[in-house]
Formats: sequence, C-alpha cells, structure tokens
Amino acid sequence: MSDLTPKEIVSELDRYIVAQDSAKRAVAIALRNRWRRQKVQGEMKNEIVPNNIILIGPTGVGKTEISRRLAKLAKAPFVKVEASKFTEVGYVGRDVESIIRDLTDISMSIVKKEKQLEVKELAESLSEEKILDSLFPNNSNHKLSEAEELRHKKTRERLRKKLQNGDFEDREIEIDVIEDSNSMMQVVGPFGADDISMNIKEMISNVMPSQKKRRKLSISEARGILIDIEAENLMDQDELIRIAKYRVENNGIVFLDEIDKIVDQGNAGSGPDVSREGVQRDLLPIVEGSRIATKYGTIKTDHILFISAGAFHVSSPSDMIPELQGRFPIRVEMDKLNVNDFIKILKHPESSLIKQYKALLGAENVKLKFDANAIRSIAKIAAEVNTKMENIGARRLHTVMTTLLDDYMFEESSGRKKMITITKKLVENKLNNIVSDQDLSKYIL
Repeated sequence: MSDLTPKEIVSELDRYIVAQDSAKRAVAIALRNRWRRQKVQGEMKNEIVPNNIILIGPTGVGKTEISRRLAKLAKAPFVKVEASKFTEVGYVGRDVESIIRDLTDISMSIVKKEKQLEVKELAESLSEEKILDSLFPNNSNHKLSEAEELRHKKTRERLRKKLQNGDFEDREIEIDVIEDSNSMMQVVGPFGADDISMNIKEMISNVMPSQKKRRKLSISEARGILIDIEAENLMDQDELIRIAKYRVENNGIVFLDEIDKIVDQGNAGSGPDVSREGVQRDLLPIVEGSRIATKYGTIKTDHILFISAGAFHVSSPSDMIPELQGRFPIRVEMDKLNVNDFIKILKHPESSLIKQYKALLGAENVKLKFDANAIRSIAKIAAEVNTKMENIGARRLHTVMTTLLDDYMFEESSGRKKMITITKKLVENKLNNIVSDQDLSKYIL
C-alpha cells in the first residue's frame, strides 16, 4: 500500500481537485493511518479501526473525485455505491452485503492484472510455442534421428523469425478456447438483483464446469487468447484469492454516495422513512465490522474504510440512527465553488476541461486557445447558472463548455492546421442569451 505522508497525499490530490482543503486533509490522515496501523505490533493492531468520514456538500464539489483519487493513490480496491439504491420501490433482492462482494470482485481483478504483468513475458513465450506447434506440427510417430531433429529445429527457428516479423498474422490455426459456464447467463437471461444473479451463476458453474471448444482463428486473434490462457495457468489461484482478500480487508475503500437519501427527514411515521432507517440498520453491521460471505470466501469488514457523502439539504448527519452516527466520527463540510474556483478548475488540474478540449480538437489539427478574460467569463456564467438553477457544482462547467464549443466540435474535421481563439466577446455572444432566458437555461443543465 501507499506510504505517502499526509502532506504528500494532499499534494497529489491538489493536482486533480481544486479547493476542499479540509476534505483533502481528513482523507489524507485516514489513508496514512492505515499505513501506520500496518506497523503496529501485537493485539493493538486489531483494535485500531478506521475513522470513517462523511463529506457534506452539494453535488459537483469533488466528493466522489476525492475518494476515487485517494483509492488510486493507495492502489486500493474501491467501490462507489449509491445508498439510495437500497430504498428504491420495486428494487428487490439487492442487500447491502453486495457492496462487499463487489469490492472483493474488484480486488480480485486488480490482483489478477498485477500477476498477469508478472508472468506476461513467460506467457507470451509459451503462447508462441503453441502457435509454432500449430504451424509446424511434429506428426512423426517414430523417434527422430539426430539429423532429422536438427532439420526440425532449424525449420522451427525460421518459422519463429517469420512469426515474430508478423508474416503469419492472417494465417488461421485451431486452438482450444475455454468457455466459462457463466457465459450461459446470457442465454438464461438477466435476473435483476446482483445477489440472486451471483448465486445462480455459482450453481450453474457447479453443475456445468468450464468446457474447451476447438475454434479456428487467425494468429493475430489467437495470440491474445493464448497469452491469457497461459497466464491463467501460470498463476496460483489460491495465492490470488489470499492477496485479494487481504487487500479488501486491510486497504478496501467503500464510497457511499447519497447517504442523506437514507436519513429520516424528520417526518416520523411509516412508509419511506421506515425503509430509510431499515437500510441504515442493514449498513450498521458492515460498517461496525462483520463477516460477509463472498465467492472467494469470508471477508472481515472491520478495517475497511467507509467514506460517505451527501448534500443533506433537508436533513443532517445527526438525523442518522445514533449507532451509525458513531461509526462516522469525521465530518467535513465541503466548500461551495465560487468563480475563482471555477477558473482554477478550468485551467489547473492535470486533466482540466480546457486541456481536454484542446486535445480533442488537436486530433483534428486545430489549435484551441482561450483568452484569460474568456476563461473568467465562462467561470462567471457557470457560477451564475448554478445560482439561478440547481447548484450542480463543477459539473456545470461541462455543460457550459459543451454549449460554447458545440459548433466547433461539429464542424471541424481533419484538414489543414488551424487556430481557434475563444475570446470574452465570443463567450458572451454564445452564452449570455441562454443564461438570461430561464426557459433556455435548460440547454446548459
């Protein structure tokens, strides 16, 4: 796991996320505490539990992005779940334990990719031998003489060089392709709930084990399949599962979005509020620490970090059931974004919107340039629309920029080199009428 200090973590988050210093500080400490816990010896290590966090603020201020970037920094299994999914009318069969099952699947996928890279070179070498066997099979039933063996080797090496030069890419060979019984789910049909689906998949795989099927493919198509098969054979599945489970239990991060949607809004009684409290009580054991059955074995949730987020417009974290409140001791109020923040978001992050649009039009041989006043004007318009309409934070910049550059994105196609300069006047001509007209403002939502 990452051994970055809290200051280094914040510095990394600053590359992608503007403002929100309190939130960055809180998650940086939480991440560093995981590293610190790994260094603790004896029973005390098991007693140290994560300080789960609630991020409070409107949409588009960076709540999800902070959590996602944090998980990337930690190289940790990460899953985002909308808490409201568990209260939807007619949504049956999905229970909160599926969060941990999804997280474990993601962890397994990460570990598998890492191990595939480790064995890639050997897998490529073995797949090359399989292709050569198909191109130049040894059909002799008797033992070859020394001279025949030498000729065979020379011929094989000549074919190897041609193969490596790409001379046989379109040549077809027959290979055994493994068909997983889970692919039968496509025939059986979707089952709605993830947990029911998982159980049915497991039952099918027990009754109908994976089968090999002979297929004729071009070498260019077969190579990737053969490399994957050889890599799979080289990996110790028990070791993969052990590592994946360890990472979930010690490094896993769950981002619970829209947690305010499962909070009682002060209306005592029955109906939806009972459902909301029920979801909170279902979540409680997982956040407190429990054992969840997955297809890779039992997962302990005691040391998984939970980061929750919500706007809390009509409720507050104090409206949560007391037991769940106690499991989220760190609460951070996210800052509303102002014009200056929007300017920074447009310009400074490594993947800023302006850089993205420059790259997109650059593919058409078009150089896109923004005047400083144009950038400020875009920021002001985004902030103004957020004030008049629903405040969707930085997401407003996406819709404003899409509207502003719509004609260029439609008209431009690869041709001679060209320069387009976005000026303040151009921004105002394109967007001011839309902003001032309440009926038209929907076009930049």
